Amino acid sequence: MSYDTNLEQKFCQFDAELQVTDGSTIEGYASLFGACDQGGDVVAKGAYAASLKALVSEGRSVKMLWQHDPAQPIGIWDEVREDARGLYVKGRLLESTQRGREAAALIEAGAIDGLSIGYRTKKASKNDKGQRLLTELELWEVSLVTFPMLPSARASARASARVGAKGDSLDADALREMAAAIRGARQELAQE
Repeated sequence: MSYDTNLEQKFCQFDAELQVTDGSTIEGYASLFGACDQGGDVVAKGAYAASLKALVSEGRSVKMLWQHDPAQPIGIWDEVREDARGLYVKGRLLESTQRGREAAALIEAGAIDGLSIGYRTKKASKNDKGQRLLTELELWEVSLVTFPMLPSARASARASARVGAKGDSLDADALREMAAAIRGARQELAQE
């Protein structure tokens, strides 16, 4: 299966339970049910169930990427599951890689404080507030990212100081423009 470049992305700032311990272990929530993000989307309970079941039955796993770049895996998600609150993830940064070491240092310093999911929408509708209600998603990856879209969650690194949200005031369009600029720059660099 090749990486689908048309995947949607949903950002979630690290939750208070998400921590980096022992220099490499990460756990927390990549998506929260019922929370409206800055793009006007709400993920419904059970939205990931079919996808997670299919991944297990096919012997595949959700990838841990750096900034949604399929060429930059930085770790392994050992556990990805739904609970009453949202999509819980637990995994390990691979500090044997340069990017894994950098990610651990950036998280600990508070420079990186977001998670983002890469997914394909299978079923969605509008709720009574006019928001897009995502009821079935095909989950491909969970990335460590700079700009989260769901400002209601927070993180701590190694259970030390609270990490403040950098960019919570940015609207969804500004985030999309910034992400597009970063992708364009990355593509230009790759062509050189």
